[in-house]
Amino acid sequence: MLDLINPAIALLTVAFGLFGFLAPRYTADVLDLKPTDSNMGLSELRASAGGLFVALGLGCLVLGTPMAYAMLGVAYVGAGTGRLVSIVLDNPPRGKALLYFAFEAVPAAWLILWNL
Repeated sequence: MLDLINPAIALLTVAFGLFGFLAPRYTADVLDLKPTDSNMGLSELRASAGGLFVALGLGCLVLGTPMAYAMLGVAYVGAGTGRLVSIVLDNPPRGKALLYFAFEAVPAAWLILWNL
């Protein structure tokens, strides 16, 4: 059973990444991002919230090594750290920000502690 958690987290990472990659306008709306006069924001969402996470998740599934999964955990640590700094400095909607932080911190903890 525990051997299924790493691939499940990687698949969820791919799934969440696909939203940013294939539906950047939807992702922007969910993340409370506002469009400007340029489509550069959509490009950034496809790249950073989309393609990056799709590639990370797929890389873990293809490589299947503990170190690959641990590095996915490190990526989640980075996201969670940025989220915590934002909660302190930016005062985002607290409930939403804490929920997103949980979606970053729990996989980070599992992937690092289980795979190192």
